[in-house]
Amino acid sequence: MMFISYLFTALKLPNGWWKKLVLFGLAAFFINVGVDHFVNPDFYLSIMPPAIPMHSEAVYISGFFEILGGVCVLIPGLRKIAGWGLLTLLIAVYPANIYMAITPEAFPDIPISLLYIRLALQFLFFYWAYSVTRPAYNSNSLKNAN
Repeated sequence: MMFISYLFTALKLPNGWWKKLVLFGLAAFFINVGVDHFVNPDFYLSIMPPAIPMHSEAVYISGFFEILGGVCVLIPGLRKIAGWGLLTLLIAVYPANIYMAITPEAFPDIPISLLYIRLALQFLFFYWAYSVTRPAYNSNSLKNAN
């Protein structure tokens, strides 16, 4: 129990269980999806729009930055910049989601409705990443820095 208390103090977590859940959920989500880029690259290669060059490189680079961002949102001094980085990454990979929605025949195993729901869900992910850049998620680290 003392270790958990020390860990929470060292991570300078935001106040409130909901904000902690948002922060840890964001980290776990991006670390998991980033690792999946390396474990299951064929899926990510299949959703790359043909007009975007260097498919393999883009898959591995985005996976690396998803893992990095997921880890860095847990580090108080890097939380804000990591949130901005993840938001930027989500915007950068959005063309793949658009490609999936406008080319449903390339993804016969995924219902068309889910392809469009996925487009809308991306905006929730945008907000999720943006939320950790806000003072409510960084105020403890600011208070302790002064």
